[in-house]
Amino acid sequence: MNILIPMQEYMLDPLEERIIHALQIEGRAPWSELAPVIGVDPVTLARRWDSLRERGLAWVTGIFPSGASALIDITCVPQQIGDVARQITQIPSVLTLDHTSGGRDLLATMLADNPLAIWDAVTHQIGALEGVRNTQTHLVTEMVMEASDWRLRALTPPEVAKVPKPRPPRTRAPRTVHPDVEAALRHCLTEDGRRPVSHIAAEHGLSEQRVADGLARLRADGLLRIRTDVARSVTGWPVYAWYFMRTAAKHIQQIRGLMAQIPEARTALAVASQYNLVVAVWLRELTDVMRFEAALEAAVPSARIVDRSVVFRMSKHLGRLIDDDGAATLGFIHPWTTPDGSPERGSRPASGVK
Repeated sequence: MNILIPMQEYMLDPLEERIIHALQIEGRAPWSELAPVIGVDPVTLARRWDSLRERGLAWVTGIFPSGASALIDITCVPQQIGDVARQITQIPSVLTLDHTSGGRDLLATMLADNPLAIWDAVTHQIGALEGVRNTQTHLVTEMVMEASDWRLRALTPPEVAKVPKPRPPRTRAPRTVHPDVEAALRHCLTEDGRRPVSHIAAEHGLSEQRVADGLARLRADGLLRIRTDVARSVTGWPVYAWYFMRTAAKHIQQIRGLMAQIPEARTALAVASQYNLVVAVWLRELTDVMRFEAALEAAVPSARIVDRSVVFRMSKHLGRLIDDDGAATLGFIHPWTTPDGSPERGSRPASGVK
């Protein structure tokens, strides 16, 4: 199998693309409200989504944007890359892990309460693994563009406008969210962003109204985002690449506007390292790697791409373990748990960056 551009027997059909696009806009939209938009009855929508999720081809994640995040370059003894990767995927604070070409063997996204916690995990968990030769940390200072903004573009603009918005908090809802309610939402929605309020309430011994109020309040205050992702292997963008850049600080905002206009762009991060900007893209062909680079440098004259990496495969994404075909079928490592596996109170996972 060509691990750069795997030949897949299955690709998303038009209905599946429309379902995923709608959920990328509002990941918790009820099927009854999406049915008029997509043009298919709610039962069919629910059944098709369940199939996508069970096969690991699409998933919804609750993202709690706070704390610190970083990209970690990891170089390994060649014969031990696989063993190192398997151990790193089990570290809860490592949210994503890519196997890459270029100046790194593995590229991890790490999330923690603060930069010191990232340093500690890189030094004492990743760096201590047998087979790890070197690590380099690129601390994220600003999210220029987030992957949750990327869309499949399967719906028309009028259809996009009809996708329901998140429901605002009730007038009488509490202005703050109790730590127990927040911990329950964090524990459940990080794994399944569409988990019903009734299930969360029953699992954690809370009333449905308290859970619903907490969910609405966190979303309204920007403390919770609902993100929908799709397995790249079943889309029309099989090539995944990272660009490591230096550019004039005054052009960072220009790049923000540019990224929003490029369908292939997934993520753009301002970082504190020998680079100051890192960009991730999905491309249709391997030859597009250099074409995109040339176009980016032409659009932003001060930008210089210092390094680039093509992703051979992904081992982990937003806590989900990814199989050789790019599907999330191998299990879930909760990013914020205590040693006994229960949700940790009083801390929030930082925003996902990929």
